[in-house]
Amino acid sequence: MAFSRPKSLKKLLFIHEVAILFLVAVTGLLGGLSASFWHQNSAESVRINSMFYLTEQIRGELYAQIQEMIRARVLEDSRAFEAYPEYSRSISERFNELRQNSRSRETDNAIQAMNLSYREIQRDMNNIFDNPYVADQFARIQILNPAFAQQMVGKFENRYSAFKELLTDKHKKLGETLAVWTKFAPFIIPIPLIIAFIIVIYTRQVMRKGFIKPIANVMRGAGEISHGNLEYHIKEEGVEEVSDLAKAINKMAVELAENRNALIENERQAALGALVPVVAHNIRNPLASIRATAQLLEHAENQEEIDESKEAIIETIDRLGRWVSSLVSYLHPLKPNLIEAKASDLVDAALGLLVNKIMEKKIEVIKTGWEISQELKVDPDLMEQALYTLLANAVDASPVSGEIKISLSHAEDYIEIHILDSGPGLPFEPKPSNFEPGPSTKRFGTGLGIPIAFKICQKHGWNLRFNVIEERGTEVIIAAPIHSLSEVGTSE
Repeated sequence: MAFSRPKSLKKLLFIHEVAILFLVAVTGLLGGLSASFWHQNSAESVRINSMFYLTEQIRGELYAQIQEMIRARVLEDSRAFEAYPEYSRSISERFNELRQNSRSRETDNAIQAMNLSYREIQRDMNNIFDNPYVADQFARIQILNPAFAQQMVGKFENRYSAFKELLTDKHKKLGETLAVWTKFAPFIIPIPLIIAFIIVIYTRQVMRKGFIKPIANVMRGAGEISHGNLEYHIKEEGVEEVSDLAKAINKMAVELAENRNALIENERQAALGALVPVVAHNIRNPLASIRATAQLLEHAENQEEIDESKEAIIETIDRLGRWVSSLVSYLHPLKPNLIEAKASDLVDAALGLLVNKIMEKKIEVIKTGWEISQELKVDPDLMEQALYTLLANAVDASPVSGEIKISLSHAEDYIEIHILDSGPGLPFEPKPSNFEPGPSTKRFGTGLGIPIAFKICQKHGWNLRFNVIEERGTEVIIAAPIHSLSEVGTSE
């Protein structure tokens, strides 16, 4: 069965309503026809039976009237004189009722013929009833003869029999009609159910193909697009409204993809624009130092000066190598491998790598909040690298015999890690969106430690910020959501 696509949702709903109305109309029509048929046949059966009954009453009253006539003239019964005219009136009423119940010319003619026969009998009976000289012995014997009564009503009996045959034939035809209806009723009665089933299947297919399936595809496609899959294409099918919606979402996805690509390209160009001067500066200066030191080698007067210049060149080259390695690490895409771990374990692991430096400077590490057992979703290796960088900065910034306070706290849906050193404070304000590495005060530093820590925290959906406290040092605050993202972005 082929289904044409409705042009609009309004038309689709109209088809559905028409189908339901058609079902109601067919059911009502069949029900009405059935009720009308049974009513008409029942009324016809009652009418025919009534005519049978009236005919029998006419015949019976005719014979009773003849008997009253005989009793009145032969037996001189006074009650017969009174009863005789009542029978004439009653029989006339019965004939009137028969004519009223007649529904065909054939029946009218049969009733009229039977009525004429009765009128002939009535005329003869009236002559006998009204003639006082008929009471001689011979006449009385003749009236009492059954053959006389049979001769008088013989013509009536023939027309009575013909009328009964006519009614019997009509009753037989009515019975045949009822038999046919009864035979086919089991097949006619289920017709509304069959039509209802067909209409339900049809409307369901139309609704499913024109609206339900297309709107489900739109919802699924919208979900894909909302998750960043801008290349997903929604089938533009179904009713006009859903098709237009799918078309609009597809157009929006294309425009978003174009804007995203343009934005990424702009951000890449901006990043390169910001990074190139930094790279050039951090490479040019060491090269200039190497060049100057190499020139000094030409004028070295002794081996000690040569060795000193050689060490300076090697140290500068090593520092440049470390900076390039850190830069590559900073620019390399990160994809955290998330597992569950406690914040205290992450901090302890990072502190374990700094034990020697902490002992060397006799720094006291004060830890609080280690009883918090809430686990976080985190990549331990990456986060330990970020914490190591931040803790190493705190150790380097703190004076000999200073202290570093590390505290864990539970704030709403976050676990916060606070690191407070006792140094002079950072000489610059770190920003996560700044591609330029900060200045390093360390002899072997690259200035990329904090940017890398920012990047690792961002990939985890964590927040990293710095707070410089006068005369107390720098406080690092890491806010880690307890219900962090199950998947982290990998786009740069």
